[in-house]
Amino acid sequence: MSKLISINQSLSELVGLAQKSNQKAQLALYDKFSGKMLGVCRQYIKDLQFAEDVMITSFHKAFQNINKYEPYGSFEGWLRRIMVRECISYLRIQKNKFNVVEIKDYYFTQPASTTDLSTSDIIQTAVDQLPIGCKTIFNLYVVEGYKHREISELLHVSIGTSKSQLAHAKKLLKSSLANLNNTHNGTQ
Repeated sequence: MSKLISINQSLSELVGLAQKSNQKAQLALYDKFSGKMLGVCRQYIKDLQFAEDVMITSFHKAFQNINKYEPYGSFEGWLRRIMVRECISYLRIQKNKFNVVEIKDYYFTQPASTTDLSTSDIIQTAVDQLPIGCKTIFNLYVVEGYKHREISELLHVSIGTSKSQLAHAKKLLKSSLANLNNTHNGTQ
């Protein structure tokens, strides 16, 4: 008789069962974390379908390597690191990988209507419009909390490049959000 797996079981029980290749436990972990992890992938990958593909690939890798998970650390944090690394691998394959774009050469497009968007949607739209290198480093530094040294090792760039890409990202976001605010308030 097969034992039913509840998504409400303790996380440590689910992880333990998943480490024994229990597919129901793996599905319960997927159901529990897929929404958050898609959000992580979406921060790096603009296209939702590609973000979903990367998320699924990341879960597959996580379940293949779940025996490497140490129970004294956060499972969600462990899974999140896998997602971020897989997103970076995906971005490396893309043709526009980590290009430095001067702020004067880059212009944001405005969303069709900012009145229909929430604040988080407006911010996500602005982040999505960043050049890929700036966006990746911005997410790693601001969202994930990586230090410049860690980013330089992860992306195989210098610490100076990491810092300058972050500075470019901040300038571009500030400009974009100011333009959106001015447009929304009718001052332009």
